[in-house]
Amino acid sequence: MEKVLKIRDLTLRDGQQSLFATRMKQENIDELLPLYRDAHFYIMEVWGGAVPDSVMRYLGESPWERLRACSKEMKGISLLSALSRGRNLFGYVPYPDYVLEGFYKEAIKNGLNVMRIFDALNDINNIKESIRMINELGGIADAAVCYTVDPKEEAPAPAPKKKGFFARLFGGSDPEPVAPEKIFTDEYFVNKAREMERIGAKMITLKDMAGLVNPSRIFSLMPKLKQAVKVPVDFHTHCTPGYGLAAVLTAIIKGVDIVDTNIWWFGGGSAAPALELVWIFCQKMGIKVDVNMDAVAKIRTKLKDARKALAAFDLNKDAWPKDFDEAYANMPAEIDAEFDRAIKMATENNEEALLNACHKIEAYFGFPKPNELVKNAEVPGGMYSNMVANLRQLNAEDVLNEAMALIPKVRRDAGLVPLVTPTSQIVGSQAVALALDRRKGAPDYSNKNNQFVALVKGEYGKTPVAVDPAFREQITGSPVETPYNVDNYKKPANPELPEFGGVKLAQNDEEYLLLQLLPAVATGFLKNKRKAEFEAATAAAAKTEEAAAPKKEEAPKEKITGPTLNAPMGGTVMEILVKPGDKVKSGQNVLVYEAMKMENDLASEIDGTVKRILVGINDVVGTDQPLIEFE
Repeated sequence: MEKVLKIRDLTLRDGQQSLFATRMKQENIDELLPLYRDAHFYIMEVWGGAVPDSVMRYLGESPWERLRACSKEMKGISLLSALSRGRNLFGYVPYPDYVLEGFYKEAIKNGLNVMRIFDALNDINNIKESIRMINELGGIADAAVCYTVDPKEEAPAPAPKKKGFFARLFGGSDPEPVAPEKIFTDEYFVNKAREMERIGAKMITLKDMAGLVNPSRIFSLMPKLKQAVKVPVDFHTHCTPGYGLAAVLTAIIKGVDIVDTNIWWFGGGSAAPALELVWIFCQKMGIKVDVNMDAVAKIRTKLKDARKALAAFDLNKDAWPKDFDEAYANMPAEIDAEFDRAIKMATENNEEALLNACHKIEAYFGFPKPNELVKNAEVPGGMYSNMVANLRQLNAEDVLNEAMALIPKVRRDAGLVPLVTPTSQIVGSQAVALALDRRKGAPDYSNKNNQFVALVKGEYGKTPVAVDPAFREQITGSPVETPYNVDNYKKPANPELPEFGGVKLAQNDEEYLLLQLLPAVATGFLKNKRKAEFEAATAAAAKTEEAAAPKKEEAPKEKITGPTLNAPMGGTVMEILVKPGDKVKSGQNVLVYEAMKMENDLASEIDGTVKRILVGINDVVGTDQPLIEFE
């Protein structure tokens, strides 16, 4: 019986998130969807992850409209999937069950079929309610085990010339140092998968968000996963460190049911492998790829234009892969032989030779070389691309290398958390803050984002390794672990907007759900939407009169003469906690701002009286920009 490999296409969600910081506009997606109808992918990932945040934050678009557009075209053809962060949903903080249920219910109503659910800490307690809800609402619960690795062992110290304490006391030799216990063993991941199936998962995904699963590891791990669970197993990885294509080939040989891929122009690099290369391997192995590749070729042509439109966010805009059809038609015999060699080496578990063959294949087709910086820092491609995009907006790209080098330290300090949203964003943002601390000569962790404090406190769940109580006290003020309490969740206000005719900020349930998920981002998005509606409803004559009226000259701005509180990092003002005339103490929180998608409390550095507030809510501020002036 011919073996069939099912494909989950990531192009419209994870592909663009990993390569183009989730900046793909609805108009580009609308051009592609009719072509997807003929491709017949088993699953298409189109929603969740960073999409709800990014389409509001950067594109001024509705996440719900994006899902509805995909559902309208693909209903009954491909299953539509989204990525949910379990208790964190599509945001960056833990949410109560009624927020989760509201989103899941609305998503399924609008055409979603599969919800891939994971927890950044692999804490089963954080996903069990989501699995239950998705199943009860008529969706398919796909539970993901987040793959990560143990920290790199430091080089051993040279042997002492003199006998140590134990040798002097008892004679003989000093005991050998004990190697640190391995946490992330095959059994760790298998046990997580087995528990996920037990609580209702209809599919299990091994989610390798950082591309750290090397081929030899998948050679041993995939058969154990297949033996441990009865539901289908999906493999998700990325190519950033250079393992992706070889690991996917090995997973196919070892019996995986579904693999995640992207279509050519959105594959490779920091994204998942390109479908076309997987197809060539399967052709040689006699495995049927359950996709219409003629239809994929048509999508591929359109995707090239879509990628051109994303040039400002393209991590590899000067190093595109070759055109697949042309490169494949003219593929030299030695590259064709590398495909055969890779299959043989994967079957024999010869990792070095397998990687060598796959890297030659990727080099011929023009895909990026393995990213050694990302490999050594052990970070996901999407995290890397988002850090680059955010630092570019802050005009602070020169901080990147320093921040990347600090990621392993921040990760270990926080309990050896896997790096996947939201922990990747939390750790990445904190690593940037740590790099800036060191540049200024300030002590480590002088600036802490609120989510990092919550993570160390215990509000995100149980970390794989316990946080050092002394470090927890340094960051949170208490050594005691404090879990998330749903009673602390505050429903966001839905105010009337007098400037736009007194309408409510959120006009319906789906808009209020956005406010519950991402209050700061949704507030800006919905205000702009209400503003556009108000202006559209205003009489043309009134607008003409306003345009024709003489403009008043602005009064000259008062110069800053007193001490100021400046932004330590660029971002967006979320909340101002003081007003002119207020007396504040050093260390008192006076403002909340968002930087790199993380909330940050900003405290006064002096005792003083507030003279002026120099910024407003939703203002975008730059690094070192004055925010508050004191008398």
